[in-house]
Amino acid sequence: MSTITDPTTAALQATLDPVVARVAAQRDAWVRVGIDERVALLQRAIAGVLEVADDWVRTACLAKGIDPRAPLAGEEWVSGPMTTVRNLRLLVDAIAAGGAPRPMRIRTRPDGQIVADVFPHNLRERLMYSHMTVEVWIEPGKPPTQGHIYREKAAGRYQAGRTALVLGAGNVSSIGPLDVVYKLFVEDEVVVLKMNPVNDYLAPIFERAFAALVERDALAVVRGGADVGQYLCAHPRIDSIHLTGSDRTHDAIVWGDTVEEQERRKAAGQPRIQKRVTSELGCVTPVLVVPGRWSDASLAFQARNVASMVAHNASFNCNAAKVLVLARGWSQREAFLEKLHEVFTQLPARRAYYPGAEERYHAFRQHYPQARALGPSGPHVVPWTVIPNVPPNAGEYALTREAFCAVLAEVCLDVATPDDFLREAVPFVNEHVWGTLSCMVIADGATQRRHRAAFEEAIARLQYGGIGINVWAGANFALGVASWGAFPGSTLDRVRSGIGVVHNTMLFDHPQKSVVRGPFRLWPTPVWFADHRNLADLGRRATFFEANPSWLGLPAVAWAGLKG
Repeated sequence: MSTITDPTTAALQATLDPVVARVAAQRDAWVRVGIDERVALLQRAIAGVLEVADDWVRTACLAKGIDPRAPLAGEEWVSGPMTTVRNLRLLVDAIAAGGAPRPMRIRTRPDGQIVADVFPHNLRERLMYSHMTVEVWIEPGKPPTQGHIYREKAAGRYQAGRTALVLGAGNVSSIGPLDVVYKLFVEDEVVVLKMNPVNDYLAPIFERAFAALVERDALAVVRGGADVGQYLCAHPRIDSIHLTGSDRTHDAIVWGDTVEEQERRKAAGQPRIQKRVTSELGCVTPVLVVPGRWSDASLAFQARNVASMVAHNASFNCNAAKVLVLARGWSQREAFLEKLHEVFTQLPARRAYYPGAEERYHAFRQHYPQARALGPSGPHVVPWTVIPNVPPNAGEYALTREAFCAVLAEVCLDVATPDDFLREAVPFVNEHVWGTLSCMVIADGATQRRHRAAFEEAIARLQYGGIGINVWAGANFALGVASWGAFPGSTLDRVRSGIGVVHNTMLFDHPQKSVVRGPFRLWPTPVWFADHRNLADLGRRATFFEANPSWLGLPAVAWAGLKG
């Protein structure tokens, strides 16, 4: 592992050039690594993650101000080692199947678009994951082909080796490792992982976990500031770049350091780097609440659901709920908001560990004097805050800027019925809410059945890469079988939520979006719920279970989940 403390060009060259050269020297050999060896490398990586899992979680918890013994530590288990192990195991299955694991079903919608049902694969998964289902929608007009590089290899055709730079995220610890394995095993590129300074404390843990890849120089991990990232982006032996971050970071890399330079280059069509750049750049994630007739228990449950979509990881998630879209004429709107606000008042404060959170929060408060802080505040704390009555206008501040802190804007559309709400809400979020990464739709089963045509048409028209129905879009990220990335259509000069996908362990060549559906009332308590009482125990057990799932191991995980 290389750590840069001297930002001079000579120091960067002396430290980074040997690292890049060592990895790049393996790029042509890597594309010819066979399936058996790839499976073995992934299996060693699974074992490596299990070996470091306790250190991984404890280190991340301490950095984020979480007691590693508290239930909240389960967030780090689930979004870190567990998600990583599950993704690695699914890649083992996919590659062992020659890059084309069999979906449960391929079907064609009435409009001709192909949809693959990919989850659950069996009764055990259905029981463990609360009867959730996952669909991968294929880009219109494209075939549901899988594993392009493996089809080419089977035909005796090998692409030229390439070296990728992965610029890791600083918030969710599994993002960097999962981006790395996607580049290696799906796109066939060797990787230099540049850690984000926010969580570069995980670098030595990742090197231990992925020692099998590091030892064969298919992967190198480096640390340092923006100067290191800039140097590597421009390095002549780096062929492609993948980043998780903001659209501002993307444009600084691709178009220039200043707004003036970026605008000039965009107008001329002259990016300053000529490399393939893929990205995941966040979203002002909306939650569409379809009006229905809910019991008091359902109102309370969905209040916990939405609050948890905001609160997870202290709201430092690119898919955190940021805009709550309601029907003004819904008779239970006020009752739902009252319960939602009550949940926020009961949630413990979280440390605002991500840089700039307090400044972003104060900017929102300045724009919206009506904002209500519903949780405790203090040093390095951003209180849970709602902004009532945000106008549904084009260009509205809260609709076009990702808060990346504990803020939820509340928007009402002047409609009352489910059909009218769906008809108005979809174009509203598609056109006026920034981003195309993730969104959620909450609708009770009776409403979905009575308004089935309008509901399914709404899902089809939503221009988001990951859609959760009654489920937080974090499930799209964690389950692995879903694709994760922005809705297709972005370009380098209008990048929005990014270009390309990751995860996608079914290896679809042309995924458009993934839809995760769940029951209106999930049971037992979902793992993203902020008030889960046994999440640390459940997360640890689920991590080891995902390495080798079996009926024999299920009862211990199920019991831990039932205690939540």
